[in-house]
Amino acid sequence: MTTRPMIRFLDRTTPPHIVTLVLITGMAALSVSIFLPSLAAMTTYFDTDYAIMQVALSGYLATTAVLQVFIGPISDRYGRRKLVLGSLSVFVMASIGALLATTIEVFLFFRILQAAVATSMALGRAIVRDIVPQDEAASMIGYVTMGMALVPMVGPMIGGGLAQAFGWQATFVFLSAAGLGTLTLVYLDLGETVKGQGTSFRDQLRTYPELLRSPRFWGYVLCAAFGSGAFFALLGGTSFVASEIFGLSPLWSGVALGTPAIGYAVGNYLSGRFSVRLGINRMALIGTLVTVAGLGVSAILTAAGVNHPLNFFGFCVFLGLGNGMMLPNVMSGSISVRPHLAGTASGLGGAIMIGGGAALSQFAGSILTVETGTMPLQLIMLGVSALALLSVLFVIRREKQIA
Repeated sequence: MTTRPMIRFLDRTTPPHIVTLVLITGMAALSVSIFLPSLAAMTTYFDTDYAIMQVALSGYLATTAVLQVFIGPISDRYGRRKLVLGSLSVFVMASIGALLATTIEVFLFFRILQAAVATSMALGRAIVRDIVPQDEAASMIGYVTMGMALVPMVGPMIGGGLAQAFGWQATFVFLSAAGLGTLTLVYLDLGETVKGQGTSFRDQLRTYPELLRSPRFWGYVLCAAFGSGAFFALLGGTSFVASEIFGLSPLWSGVALGTPAIGYAVGNYLSGRFSVRLGINRMALIGTLVTVAGLGVSAILTAAGVNHPLNFFGFCVFLGLGNGMMLPNVMSGSISVRPHLAGTASGLGGAIMIGGGAALSQFAGSILTVETGTMPLQLIMLGVSALALLSVLFVIRREKQIA
């Protein structure tokens, strides 16, 4: 029987409070989406093309993907606290830099630099594993990652409301203040939690061939990459769709952008409730089928002439719902293919997933015009969701062959 250490808030000699860990992961999620309702207005402000402005999202995601690979071994060696404090400090300075930028080049530089905060998203889960026994970690990680589920619902609404009332710069004022507040809280509440030296990046790199030779690992990772890629494509095109095609205000653009997150939260609940009973593969299969069905109906209605925000954004709830059922299960599957390489699989799988999302978000934003309407984006989301379905079917078939 293990006795959990006493936790005192704002005392870094004890384990960090759950509020601190939720805010650490929430800041990373907030930075991804809060500015998206302002993207069209920012394109006009900087006198640039929408496709170039899209680098603010795709470049951010690409940097996040790279960090996913390196951050685990680095934090094992130098400590969680130092990296979380450092990443938040860089994030605050980058937010101020983006706020004061007068050219698109300077803005994009600081915007991509903001991706340093993604370090906190990965380390929030690692800190949980440091401070609680394994049988309690899953439950606590669920609470910690709650910020990643809730923030995408309210973040775009906050950003849209601020942009509508005060202009796009207000969003980065908010990010600067929120980052500074979180940095102060981490300084006061988070002590060092890592024990031992862990695995070096060189040792991690040596395990890649064993992992990459596993067909099931690729099946799970590609399912996650294609499934989440549909959501990243939506992020890449939603500002243009909302403002230029449907004429929505920044506030309503933010509300529309929050619809997939509602479905995602429900999907996460269903995953937690039924995954043990149904199995991860069957749950992932159901999730991908839900996504394909919802996006397919939306595309059919658009082809039939139903060009309305409720058709486009309303059916995006099914995108979130399906991903909420699929992603936790395929991510669990990817780190279970080679249990002794769970850390490597988590970092490499996350990099592939987010890197693919970066490419899809940039592509989606570059092909949309008022003349094309929403159909190109809908077909991209439907197509990659179908590929996610095929990927999980491949895993199921592979497991039957092994059995």
